[in-house]
Amino acid sequence: MFKMDAIQKRLLAEVANLHSVPAGAYNFRANGQLAGRNNTANIEIISKENGSGIDIHIKPNTVNESVHIPVVLSASGLRETVYNDFFVGDNCDVVIVAGCGIDNCGVQDSEHDGVHRFFVGKNSKVKYVEKHFGSGDGSGKRILNPVTEVSLDEDSTMEMEMVQIKGVDSTERKTTANLKANAKLFVRERLMTHGVQKAFSIYDVVLDGENSSADVVSRGVAKEKSFQKLDLKIVGNAPCHGHTECDSIIMDEGKILAVPSLEANNVEAALVHEAAIGKIAGDQLIKLMTLGLTEKEAEEQIISGFLK
Repeated sequence: MFKMDAIQKRLLAEVANLHSVPAGAYNFRANGQLAGRNNTANIEIISKENGSGIDIHIKPNTVNESVHIPVVLSASGLRETVYNDFFVGDNCDVVIVAGCGIDNCGVQDSEHDGVHRFFVGKNSKVKYVEKHFGSGDGSGKRILNPVTEVSLDEDSTMEMEMVQIKGVDSTERKTTANLKANAKLFVRERLMTHGVQKAFSIYDVVLDGENSSADVVSRGVAKEKSFQKLDLKIVGNAPCHGHTECDSIIMDEGKILAVPSLEANNVEAALVHEAAIGKIAGDQLIKLMTLGLTEKEAEEQIISGFLK
């Protein structure tokens, strides 16, 4: 069983949807310490010698297996940076669930910075889920700065679900990817900020291989006085296909800045960007309110569907 208290287990449920020990490989980290680990015949998790993180080795031909590596912080004032490297062999099909939850009831800032590096072998498929969550009634901030670096070999695919819906005061998310021939990257980001929270999302995707492709879609909601900035960059160095999309709702005194960037270095590089920022449509609110919902309930219903 996990070496975690009730608050830490609640955070674990929020970021990884875990209420008990999962099947497969896992590594749980709580307040800077190892709280539980399990390896399988095909997946081995090894601590780095300098204590800065873990290496995850997935053997070639591993299919229908999962790895859970969530982090929870419940101690005010704790700051850490970890480096986790994933080595995925050829012909794999695996699910990797990460994420971090911070509960800060103190006056000092708590911060977790995670650097995840993926080396995905030929003809492999990886689904990666990363969720961030913050809670606690202290004045100390909840800070999360994830870095994700992806290297996709030929004919490989990576699906990324990046979610931050509640309670994180400050975040800077940096994602870089390099794709070889026929490799495919799909990103779906969902982000909501409120109060005076700030969120920066930076994507830098390089399509180096022939017939490589990337589809990066971000949906965001900025409430109250919060601020979001999204930088989306795709570079096409070969015959390839790239698509980015920013779809955002602005509320109250919130602010959103979308900065698209497309760079084509090959005549056969087909790159497209779409962006839309606006308020909730009045007719949507009226329709739901005629069904008996209050204006606030109607807004919540619309936002929930938008970020689903």
